[in-house]
Order: sequence, then structure tokens, then C-alpha cells
Amino acid sequence: QVQLVESGGGLVQAGGSLRLSCAASKSLFSMNAMGWYRQAPGKQRELVASTTRGGSTDYADSVKGRFTISRDNAKNTVYLQMNSLKPEDTGLYYCKVDHVGWNYWGQGTQVTVSS
Repeated sequence: QVQLVESGGGLVQAGGSLRLSCAASKSLFSMNAMGWYRQAPGKQRELVASTTRGGSTDYADSVKGRFTISRDNAKNTVYLQMNSLKPEDTGLYYCKVDHVGWNYWGQGTQVTVSS
């Protein structure tokens, strides 16, 4: 079992920045992959950014150049730095990890971008 606790969401104006954090109850070295997903009202959950244990990263086209996923292994924490936020970035952001082949999700943190 892996517990994930997200934080850092909030209300921000368009053009602003937020940094989301996802603290894991186990070492990040035990995770095959980690990622951030979001779900807007009435839409399906979508992948925003991901990173593997080896350090490779992947981003949705809509956030490339604006969002950055990173990790602090000492704190067992994955971050999502979000810059130049747009109203369409509004949604509930979830952290997900793949731990020994099982997926674990956090409870989500709300991001609202006003125009």
C-alpha cells in the first residue's frame, strides 16, 4: 500500500503559477513511474505529466513548456510546477504512482484559474 497526499492547489489568475506537491508514504525509488493527472468538470481524466524511475519525463501537448514535473527523493515527494496558467488548466489534479505494478492515486487537489 502506498498513501499519497497532494497539496498546493488553489485559485490563481490566468498567467499565474502554482506548485503542486505529492508526498508518498514509500520511497520514490520503489516507484516504476509517477504522474500527475487532471479532470475538468464533464471531462475525462487526462495525463498531464509523468516521470519514470529512470528520470525520463513526458507531458501533455497542452502543457509543454509551461509545466515541469520533478521529484525530491529525500522527501519522497513529486512536484508539478505550473506556470503561465490558463483557465483551461482548471480541474482536480491527482497524483498517481506505479508501485510494483499496482497503481495508487491521491485524493486530488483543486486548481482553479480565473480569466
